[in-house]
Amino acid sequence: MQRRIRLTLRDLNRPADQVAREFVATLLPADAPQRDVDEQIEMITQARPATTRAMLTHVAPVDLRPVLSRIDVPTLLLYGDADVRAPTAVADALHAHIPGSLLVRLAGVGHCGHVQAPEQWNRAVLDFLHAQP
Repeated sequence: MQRRIRLTLRDLNRPADQVAREFVATLLPADAPQRDVDEQIEMITQARPATTRAMLTHVAPVDLRPVLSRIDVPTLLLYGDADVRAPTAVADALHAHIPGSLLVRLAGVGHCGHVQAPEQWNRAVLDFLHAQP
């Protein structure tokens, strides 16, 4: 986490479009449609450095692992098995510590599953919601 914070703080001083292109490469697969790539780049370049800096200072360092076992609401963990930003080990750890959670892995999907595979993503969410009492 400290490494990610350090690198992101460094990136705040670099040209936003350059950073966005590098970042998107970790969000979407290399063969992603150009419209999806462009949309992600647009969102990233519009991020405000002051907001990102505040998030990195006040939110990112907080370790929530000790409270995961106290989550007592239906919890869906939806992960792409090709995610390089939050690998499956992260999903497995969350699933192991959140009682009754449901872990759904989307095959061949990266970090932005809602962009890369919206039909699969939406189906998993709807199935989860419909299964709730």
